[in-house]
This record gives sequence, C-alpha cells and structure tokens, in this order.
Amino acid sequence: MAKKKEQDTKPAVIGYLPDDVPPLGKLVLLGFQHVLTMFPATVLAAMLMGFHVSTTLAVTGFATIVALIGSKLALGKFIPLYYGASFSYITAVVAFTGVSFGEVASDEALSLVQVGFIATGVINILVGLLIRRAGGKKFLDTLLPPIVTGSVACVIGVALAATALSQASGVSDGFAGGSGVYWTVAMVTMISAILYSVYLQGKGFIGLLPILLAAVTGYVFSIALDQISYLTSGATLGLVDFSRINAADVIRTPHITLPNFSHPDALTVIIGVGIMAIATIPESTAHLYQISLYVDHLADELGRPKYGLSRYIGLNLVLDGINDIINGFLGSPAGTNYGENNSLMVISRNYSGPALLMAGFIAILLGFFGPLSDLVSTIPTAVTGGLSIYLFGVIGMQGVALMISERVNLFDPRQLAIGAVIMIVGIGGAIGFPNGFLPVPGLGSLFPSGLPAIATAAVMGIMLNLVFTLFKPSVERSEATKVLSVSEQTSTGD
Repeated sequence: MAKKKEQDTKPAVIGYLPDDVPPLGKLVLLGFQHVLTMFPATVLAAMLMGFHVSTTLAVTGFATIVALIGSKLALGKFIPLYYGASFSYITAVVAFTGVSFGEVASDEALSLVQVGFIATGVINILVGLLIRRAGGKKFLDTLLPPIVTGSVACVIGVALAATALSQASGVSDGFAGGSGVYWTVAMVTMISAILYSVYLQGKGFIGLLPILLAAVTGYVFSIALDQISYLTSGATLGLVDFSRINAADVIRTPHITLPNFSHPDALTVIIGVGIMAIATIPESTAHLYQISLYVDHLADELGRPKYGLSRYIGLNLVLDGINDIINGFLGSPAGTNYGENNSLMVISRNYSGPALLMAGFIAILLGFFGPLSDLVSTIPTAVTGGLSIYLFGVIGMQGVALMISERVNLFDPRQLAIGAVIMIVGIGGAIGFPNGFLPVPGLGSLFPSGLPAIATAAVMGIMLNLVFTLFKPSVERSEATKVLSVSEQTSTGD
C-alpha cells in the first residue's frame, strides 16, 4: 500500500517530444520563447554583415519551416532544430560588403555575397548525400567521431563566452569599463533563468518557459530601475528605450535581393564564403547529436519509443544546405541550426516540432510587422547578456555530455590529442584574435583576415582523426587498460 502511495505521489514527467503538438495557447508561448532565444544572435549577425534585419528574420523563419517540413516528409517525424543567421561567415562576408556595424550593404554587395551562401548550401547537400550513401552514422563516426563533434560543441559554447559577458557588462553598448547597472540586470536575469529552470521543472507547463520567464523578469527589473532613476534624478538609465516602438511602419515589406552569378567576383566569393561551410558541418553534426541524446532521454522517461535522430545526420546536412540556398536566394545570411535554441529545448524539455514551426511563423511576422519587431528590440542588452551566459554555457556542457554518452576514452592519447588541438586552436583563436581569425600569412585574397579559428580547429581535428584511422598505432589502448575512476578505486578498497 505504501509503495502504491509513493507511486501516486511521484511527480509526472513533463515535456514534449518532437511530434507532440501542445495546445494552441501553449504553442504560441513556446514558439515565442524560441524566437526570443534566437532573436539577439540572428539580428546581431545580420547587422554585423550588413543585411536587412527584417529580411533576415522573415527568411530565416521561412527557411526553418521548410527544414522542419522537409524532415517530417522524409522521416515521418520532426528533427527539432531552429535555423538562424550564422556567425561563422561574418569576416568573410564583411571582406566583400565592406560595412561597419549597423550599416546596410548595397544591393550589389549583397547579391554577390549571396552567391557564396548558395555555394555553402550545395556543399552541405553534397556532404549530406555522401554520408547517407556511405553508411550514415557509422560513416560519419569515422569521419567526425564524438571526440571531434563534442569538442567542437564545447569550443562553440566557450568561444561565445566573451560575447555574453560583453553584453552583460555593457561593453557592447559602449561602456568601455563596463557598467554596474548592466551587471546587476544581467545577474538578476541569469539567476532567474537558472532558478526557473531548476525549481519549476516538473511543475506543469510553466516549467517549460524558464528562459521566457527570465527574460520577462529581467525586462521588468530594467523598467523598474529606469523608473527609480527617473524619480530620484530626473533621468532614466536608458535600459529600455520605448522610443524604438512605432519607429517604423506598421507593415513593412522585407527587402529582397537576388544572387548575381554573373558578377566578376562570383568565383572568388564562392571560394571565400562557400568554404566556411566547413565550420557549420561539424557544428550542425554536434547539435543534432546533442538534441538526439536529450530527446531519447525524455522518451525514456515518458516510456515512449526513442527517436534516434542521430541516425539522420546526412538528411540533416541536406536540410542545412536547403536552408542556406533559401537564404542565399532571398537576401538573408547563411544559417545554421542554433545551439541557443538547443539549449532552450534541453532546459525546458520542450522538443516539439510544431512549437518550432510556430516560432518560424512568428519570425516571419516579425519581419513584416514593424511594432512587434520594435517591441522585441527594446529588450536591454544586459538581459540578453544574462540569458546568454546561461545558454552559451549549456552549449559547451552539451558537448561534454555528448562525449560522456558516447563513452569517449580520454585515457587514449589519440582522443586526447584530437580534443586538445580542437580546444586550444578553437577557443584560443576565437577569443584571442580580432573576430576570431588566426593571423596566418601568405593566404592572399582567399582569406584576407586569416583563418577562421573554429573552422580551422574542426579541420585540424578531422585531419588528426583521419591520420589515426589510416595509420593505427601498434598498441591499442583497450577498455580493460583504462584507469579506474576515483570512485571505482575507492570501492575496491585499494
């Protein structure tokens, strides 16, 4: 009887698997939370590369919908990923557009760069088809083993740390020495996100909205600080700028530009921008592996069949490629599936494909509806910084989780070598050099700013793995020779 009572009082498992459809009201909230998560990075990437923000929001939303529907048609189930503008292309693109932050590039420059984005799409599709034909996950594990994809995921998360802290400190908004007010707002937001994600889990639908709740908390706190400052000094702190609302027309038409394949520099941009796909392929692979791991864990908890999404990495890369081609044809930066939204799904336990479709529709609305976009743009940088500290950190930790789940043997010197090189080159290059480009001389016009650190780290890891695969050492380190963990040693009594 006591056992039955214990089972009755056990909290129900709350969460949505990829094909689950939440009720409409919840669907809208979950979709908006996804948009809120992707919005800062996608808008920032567009502004850094000189693309129209409204166009980027609308087109990336549309491309996400196409990718989701594509997975559903091909597999009968959703691959739950959101596609936003990628930071991997920034320096390569700026070399052709020549814009400064916030400037919009000319239509001629955008049309030229779009040719490069289409090239990245073609590369992704070809690699995806090769993987599908050559054996799927087994082939990919040989080409991109977990030590590579897991390490790249860690690098991506840690490399974004400076961006998160720059936003949280106010440095990104022009406070050279940082701002105590920004830090206060960021910490309130970050702590709120952590507390909501930990203590609201299992508390029903509200437990699926930790990031949205934290953003609202930080936003309201910022407004309160502005009002207190106004009452005491006659001036606000400028955290929330309501003057941005209704600054544009209620309905705006996204600015569409078409790729110019006949441009004299078309071949140069195909090489200079297209080759950046090498950065997004391992990133996309790592993201799919991560989300597959957590989706299957939730399915286990719910007592439902596992999805095994990691088996479909070839299709996922094809969908990535289609996504880039859509962006390239309509005038939006090339995209990637967002680790931020993966983190959100892991934190909230919401992997619903329909919720991501809703997010895509909301993003399209943002591109067309001026006031809605303006309202979201009033979210203080300090709030996004506080959220980013948590979200970007989760990206890095998911890489660790991936390596643990795949039983990567870090006592094997080959695995250590691959991971070590990826970590140092990727993280060191991303945070130690301007725009994350390694200053390698003699690269000419192909890489005028140097080699992209994360892409270079991934390639070096892939090449090391290839060498170790082709030239195996005479002595293999077996599972039996692995060093026992501290807990295992303690349990043996030695």
